[in-house]
Amino acid sequence: MKRGITWIVLTCLIITSLVLASCTTKTTSSTSTMTTTTTTSTTTRTTATTTKTATTTMPTTTAATGNWWDSLGTPQYGGTMTLRVKQDITVFDPFTSAFNVTIESAWMERLFADNWTISPSTYAYQLQFRGSDYSSGQLAQTWEFTDPNTFVVHLRHDVYWQNIPPASGRQFVASDVVAHYMRWYNPVAKNYLVGGPHATTTYLPNLASVTAGSDNFTVTFKWTTSNPEFVYECLMLSGTSENCIENPEAVATYGNLNDWHNAIGTGPFILQDFVSGSSAALVKNPNYWGTDEHYPQNRLPYITSLKIIEVGDDATAMSGFRTGKIDNLDGMSIQQAQAIKTTNPDATQFSVPYPSGFSIEMRVDKAPFTDIKVRQALQMAMNLPDIAKNYYLGTTSSDPDSMTSAFMAGWGFPYSQWPQDLKDQFAYNPTQAKALLAAAGVTLPFHTNIVVDTTFDSTLLQLLISEFADIGVIVEPRLMPYSSWTSYVSTGHNQDALAANYTGQLGRTTEPMNQIAKFVSTTSTNYEMIKDPAYDAFYTQAVAATTLDGVKKAVSDANEYLLRQHYLISLLQINTFSLVQPWLKGYSGQNNALSGSYGPSLLFFYPARFWIDQDMKTSMVH
Repeated sequence: MKRGITWIVLTCLIITSLVLASCTTKTTSSTSTMTTTTTTSTTTRTTATTTKTATTTMPTTTAATGNWWDSLGTPQYGGTMTLRVKQDITVFDPFTSAFNVTIESAWMERLFADNWTISPSTYAYQLQFRGSDYSSGQLAQTWEFTDPNTFVVHLRHDVYWQNIPPASGRQFVASDVVAHYMRWYNPVAKNYLVGGPHATTTYLPNLASVTAGSDNFTVTFKWTTSNPEFVYECLMLSGTSENCIENPEAVATYGNLNDWHNAIGTGPFILQDFVSGSSAALVKNPNYWGTDEHYPQNRLPYITSLKIIEVGDDATAMSGFRTGKIDNLDGMSIQQAQAIKTTNPDATQFSVPYPSGFSIEMRVDKAPFTDIKVRQALQMAMNLPDIAKNYYLGTTSSDPDSMTSAFMAGWGFPYSQWPQDLKDQFAYNPTQAKALLAAAGVTLPFHTNIVVDTTFDSTLLQLLISEFADIGVIVEPRLMPYSSWTSYVSTGHNQDALAANYTGQLGRTTEPMNQIAKFVSTTSTNYEMIKDPAYDAFYTQAVAATTLDGVKKAVSDANEYLLRQHYLISLLQINTFSLVQPWLKGYSGQNNALSGSYGPSLLFFYPARFWIDQDMKTSMVH
């Protein structure tokens, strides 16, 4: 198999060399150009321009403070930031956004966000899981546990809804927070008002009540669990938009917020125009309450407008980056990063852990995958060391993944702690794999299929199919667009054999309680249809834990159990690369800041704090 991988990699490098040979300097257009002309919607949104409070232009000159952010330079106002998403933006309501690409966090904010005063050298926010130690208030000003089951949040008093009907610039208050969480889950009826595979369905059934205080700036959450990690994760989820708080008057008026024309929030940007399959145009909220934590005298956001364009093809996106039409590309491969380094040497590159390891999900409730010997055989067919060395060029570890990413120090069950017998079960061993298939009564060649999201690495897919073929398992790929894959596999569970997409189920960098819930029998994200009471017990144990150490033990034990059952085929967790134009200032590879699996879920935070050096951009782009 090594020769096959090497041949494919050499072919890719030859093609890359030919492409690079056709390129000139950074300021010269690539021979492959990206079309930037888009169809302007005839229903461009008109928003009110009057504000509840006066908006002033803050100074952009800042004195050195001796803090780490001095090295970022002096913030300046103005300019447009252009970001890319790979799939079509399909939803604008946090209630219906799970597993779909959304940008609603540009105008809807959360109670909590990242702590912008923490140096990237201390914590770079490159994992989806932040942790309470690295969180700060956003709409929340202060918060505390008044008892093990009661979490009290005190809101800021200076937050106003955007000046768009039906909110029309009124003050943000506690009842808005209550309305959001009551819309998600009714603690009295103990029922989801609308079903859906949302991550917070992991947590909210443990919400006993949510009430507004008499001052209308205090929100009290009461929980049936006294697990502090559980509560923090529920309210601080960073990888999705589920904690983005929508306007209750808009929900009452329109029924839902699925129509982009009804977008309204408290955030730094206002959605002005949207063309499905093409682009979204946002402008700064002139009445935004936020100021820069680095320079409190500076009102946010710095940029005047935010443009988000859909570019599904990486080659086209790279062309746009080369010519300065895109300011940032996330999730790029080592080969793509090397190509950009040659043509755009001034671009900054950050190596960022991919938010999950690649994995293959089996329907473990369907034969022959009900047999653990078959599942183990498929794992042994994977030559992970060879893939790490020859396909990923040594930029990733060759260790297989457990449920929790090895990048999450202190959590999970890292490969270095695996006993030798478990390591042996994950070692490349095609001879043993064939013996296991024979012992399971599988007649070779065995034909099966894999349902694959079209954004999955197609070259990697061919390598995996070749690995399976080496043990007599013939796998037919069935490709589906991302949205179709989501409905077919994620929510419909209609696959009958194997499935894979570009966000795997192992090696997760998400919140630990959310990780452990993914494989619980009743969880909709359980693509593999695992029905295992022994595994479910680990989740029960984690919820009941009253200390952080108790949660960590339950998560570690769940990791080892999941591995020993071989419910998933572990591949590798890669490092991807974030490419940043030199004129985009402030960015240091923060996960979900400018892109993400389901859209950039931190648009309300980082783009408001980043800025464009317009003089530099003008001098470098022609």
